[in-house]
Amino acid sequence: MCSLSLFHYSEYLVTAVNNPKSLSLDSFLLNHSLEYTVAALSSWIEFTLENICWPELKQVTWLSVTGLLMVVFGECLRKAAMFTAGSNFNHVVQNEKSDTHTLVTGGVYAWFRHPSYVGWFYWSIGTQVMLCNPICGIAYALTVWRFFRDRIEEEEISLIHFFGEEYLAYKKRVPTGLPFIKGVKVEL
Repeated sequence: MCSLSLFHYSEYLVTAVNNPKSLSLDSFLLNHSLEYTVAALSSWIEFTLENICWPELKQVTWLSVTGLLMVVFGECLRKAAMFTAGSNFNHVVQNEKSDTHTLVTGGVYAWFRHPSYVGWFYWSIGTQVMLCNPICGIAYALTVWRFFRDRIEEEEISLIHFFGEEYLAYKKRVPTGLPFIKGVKVEL
């Protein structure tokens, strides 16, 4: 509950600091989607049922600590990405370039093209590893991977439209940061 609360509160707080024009109650990401709500409820149900039926499954300290480290890494990387991008960061993929929109390639964006997605990917899977939830752990990994594969393709189409050759050169230099996701394929 602490990691979940910190994640949602810090999403709102960092948005308030970096991009107050886009700030709303949606910035908490609590009403992200029906799928997100179902995933959270499934996680809590799995944890409760397994804790009742097989309590020893929930007492694997090294696994919980590994999950906690994934959560902390993911949270820090995501917030570093939000701070680095500043007002360029938005929770909604932008389809129109604003006058102040710039291509961010420094800081954590020099390591990964989509560091906020990498952070959220490892944060979400880490929550399930921390809870020793094998079913939701696998389901989260597959679902979040698929979500980001599609989202990155959608976002990169806009970024290529906004920044052209500058983005294509960046795309060649820097990986997405997510396993087996290369981003949108560009035919020249």
